[in-house]
Amino acid sequence: MEENKPSQLIIDNSDAPYINTLAADNALAVNYQAVTHPSLPNYLALTSGTNAGITDDCSPGGNCTANVPNIVERIGESGRSWKMYAEDMPAPCTAKNSGKYAVKHNPFMYYPGVTGDKASCAAHVVALTQLGEDLKGASSLPDYAFISPNMCNDMHDCPVTTGDEWLSRQVSAILASPAFTTQNSLLVVTWDEGDDSSNKVPTIFAGPAAKKGFRSDAAFSHYSVLHTVESQWGLAPLTDNDKKAPVMSDMLK
Repeated sequence: MEENKPSQLIIDNSDAPYINTLAADNALAVNYQAVTHPSLPNYLALTSGTNAGITDDCSPGGNCTANVPNIVERIGESGRSWKMYAEDMPAPCTAKNSGKYAVKHNPFMYYPGVTGDKASCAAHVVALTQLGEDLKGASSLPDYAFISPNMCNDMHDCPVTTGDEWLSRQVSAILASPAFTTQNSLLVVTWDEGDDSSNKVPTIFAGPAAKKGFRSDAAFSHYSVLHTVESQWGLAPLTDNDKKAPVMSDMLK
């Protein structure tokens, strides 16, 4: 999940050569909308089908709690594995900002169903450094992974070029990993929101499960990514928002 860049600042921008090559070679949704502003409600929408009444970038706790069902609980109940990888998070399951780590970009810290069990949370909500180890084996990568860069590499505080260079390293490693070269895996690259001029953001499907050289004009949103995960794994929709959102099947092989 990248940050705060509408499509017109990414697609066909010479400052993002890697992203544009990735988009051209794989499947790109050109009519994909974030659902609101600011960041946190979009992260919650993508992972629970609702903003749970949260409309700002508050820190978890008190009135800033998303006490709703979420996708990782459904994934766990189905017998599948999951992890959240947060860059620069100082310790597993950290609920406070630290350096370039922003908790508002880690939606799972807002769900009591995740944070209520400290040992389970620490096992599932980990620093990005763990991803390198998990990519080494075909079965060590979780079934569902959510990756949140730090405040610089996600383009929030740093230029598009910085995020593009970061993605060139991270995405290349993911796509070359055993999990992606031996299984029908899918990598989704998207942005939480655009800016005041447009909330249309780029969304790319890559990996063995994605179509190659494909552009979709269909109207999608963060709810569509959530519904696509649910549809592929036979999970019941979490809310009417994701239930009614179109599945992004045209971008899949």
